[in-house]
Amino acid sequence: MNTPIAITQGDAAGIGPEIIVKAWLTAPDLLAGCFVAGDVATLRRAAAWVQGEGVSVPVAQIAAPAEAAHVPPRCIPVLQAVAQAALVAPGQVSAQAGRMAGDCVVWAARAALRGEVGALVTAPLHKEALAAAGEPYARYPGHTELLQALAAEHAGVPVSAMPVRMMLANDELRTVLVSIHVSLREAIELVTESNVLQTLRISHQSVGAALRRAPRIAVAGLNPHAGEGGLFGREEIEAIAPAIARARAEGIDAQGPFAPDTVFMRARGGAEFDVVLAMYHDQGLIPVKYLGVERGVNVTLGLPLVRTSPDHGTAFDLAGTGRADAGSLLAAVRMARQLSK
Repeated sequence: MNTPIAITQGDAAGIGPEIIVKAWLTAPDLLAGCFVAGDVATLRRAAAWVQGEGVSVPVAQIAAPAEAAHVPPRCIPVLQAVAQAALVAPGQVSAQAGRMAGDCVVWAARAALRGEVGALVTAPLHKEALAAAGEPYARYPGHTELLQALAAEHAGVPVSAMPVRMMLANDELRTVLVSIHVSLREAIELVTESNVLQTLRISHQSVGAALRRAPRIAVAGLNPHAGEGGLFGREEIEAIAPAIARARAEGIDAQGPFAPDTVFMRARGGAEFDVVLAMYHDQGLIPVKYLGVERGVNVTLGLPLVRTSPDHGTAFDLAGTGRADAGSLLAAVRMARQLSK
């Protein structure tokens, strides 16, 4: 890519800064042209923790994304995207860390929307810390909703006109969610014909663009055995099946609803399907994460920019130890490169 990739540092009290350092240490060729939107002091501290393994990882401050291309390999280019402040304690929820994480995302997303950044890879943030930071971040449950709001603001449209969905993917399985960070009770209420149809349209367009062909979409039911003909619930009959029928009438290759306890196996490795549409957060994320957290990538579909992220959290219990695994972050960078082509 000629346009650099921005990697946000995530919550400074979590493992985000450390996995970024490890990524540059282990895969400098993959990270060529990438830079960190974050705090220089935080990244230097993380480098010192990782350097406990006996390897030097220098951090260089840059003033503009284009400068990342001129930094030597295994030297981490960091753009100071937040106001300088005292370092936060590792492993503790902090309003300061939440605000820093949010500010990094805002800076990088706006740079991507202006075309200065080719893709956005976000290290994990902590939802409690983000809420503790107060306005405007307290209104956003996570990255997805914050990026949706920023994209809508840039386009000059209401948030409702910028529908987005979460996809979690690895080399074996892709799953897209109808609802994201809501309670299970609210997630069930969101299983409507219009929401399922909108998710099918977004999945068809976004996954199809990545595959460069129409994707084969399997739709999971909400209830056990996909409702068993209405015996265990009528959502499949009244909402999911009608949405599939409308999608197929539009030329979308959607099938189902299938029993949710078996449909993911049918899509593993692209055997019968390219992606599974799941009705709620855990239904879709558990199968992908079971295959290996270090391999999974979170992708936001529907945005006018490419955004990927590791599929794990801030891991406060590992923060400051230098022992965190950078595998999922590296997978997120690889996918960002693929989607940006």
